Amino acid sequence: EAAYHATGLYPEWWTGRRFDKPTTGWIGSPDIRAQRDGAQIKLLGQLEIAEEIGTGMLPQALMSNLSRLRNVADAADTVIVQHASGGASRMVFKTYQQGREPWQSGTVDWVWFDEEPPLSIYGEGLARITATAGLVWLTFTPLLGMSEVVRQFLIDPTPDRHDTNMTIEDAEHIPAEERERIIAAYPAHEREARARGIPVLGSGRIYPVAEAAISVPAFPIPDHWRTVGGLDFGWDHPFAAVKLAHDPDDDVLYVTNALRMREKTPVFHAAALKEWGDWFWWAWPQDGLQTSKDSGLPLADQYRRQGLRMMGQHAQHPIGGTAVEAGIMRLLDRMLTGRLKVFSHLAEWFEEFRLYHRKEGKVVKEADDLLDATRYAEMSLAYAQPHGPRREPVDRWAAKFDTVEAESDGWKVA
Repeated sequence: EAAYHATGLYPEWWTGRRFDKPTTGWIGSPDIRAQRDGAQIKLLGQLEIAEEIGTGMLPQALMSNLSRLRNVADAADTVIVQHASGGASRMVFKTYQQGREPWQSGTVDWVWFDEEPPLSIYGEGLARITATAGLVWLTFTPLLGMSEVVRQFLIDPTPDRHDTNMTIEDAEHIPAEERERIIAAYPAHEREARARGIPVLGSGRIYPVAEAAISVPAFPIPDHWRTVGGLDFGWDHPFAAVKLAHDPDDDVLYVTNALRMREKTPVFHAAALKEWGDWFWWAWPQDGLQTSKDSGLPLADQYRRQGLRMMGQHAQHPIGGTAVEAGIMRLLDRMLTGRLKVFSHLAEWFEEFRLYHRKEGKVVKEADDLLDATRYAEMSLAYAQPHGPRREPVDRWAAKFDTVEAESDGWKVA
């Protein structure tokens, strides 16, 4: 991409940003060694070997005035590149090791951070493109964990930010057995980051379980299995809902559906969820008892009015209480024993699963809406209903009561 913007020679298939004039671009690396062995060699070739110059993405015929760092002969400082419009682009190499000051002035069209920068330098990169309405992109493996820069993309997304995740499975030129060998060679705590781009969370990760261990392709749910839904209310932080199917023979729980919506009302939520079926109960958290100012109704009642079969009371553990840690441990125990599986196409659920972590021992309550909904549904598994054909009975009235008990031959109101 840096070569395209510098030369203006875009391939026909390129659908990204295009510049029709010469550009000024900065390329950042952690230090001189990383610059020389990373972005620089990919763009320019090996500078210490004359015949290797121009063997990178930039043809030597388009390069002129290649200046090098004074004290490091094989490290580039600036290169002038001929642009297709007839002018000349300017490409400058910088490092994070230099500190913030060298990044504090200048106006550029684009910035490429090769490897993760400190937040302060990332901010300076953004400031440099303000006048040009330019762009910044970063390429790195998140080995620094849930850093402030990573949070910008995974926790606080905006229409102007996008995360493209490339996993080792996308490297299709590598045979499957070789990929497994490569993953196994990494230290255990780095495998998910290096193979799948999941930030290293170390001991802070709440569910330290390999994604592959819980992911399964979608399949039709047998009629004798039981289903239950879970809701997590939200407005600016998303509303979330999941549907679980329980295999009673092996006691395996499957997350089959997931929905996340931001800044929508119960009318929209209910309309989307009714497509999942209308025969099962919805578990909901304690804040569903709160009365909204606009309608004067508790949140849970607003969803009842939209036709969702809300349980008569908020989700609680079988032995009582709503402790978060107890619910987390129940889900983790299921994951570790192969009794919780998730349909592999539920990308938003896995997104939260990868990032759910603790800081200083406490659960970080961010980007956890679908996981919370899953926890509420699992807590209410006793009220799951058969998935297959059923009679239309009194259960429609059960939500009006405080308790619902499961029986082997159906349901009763207590």
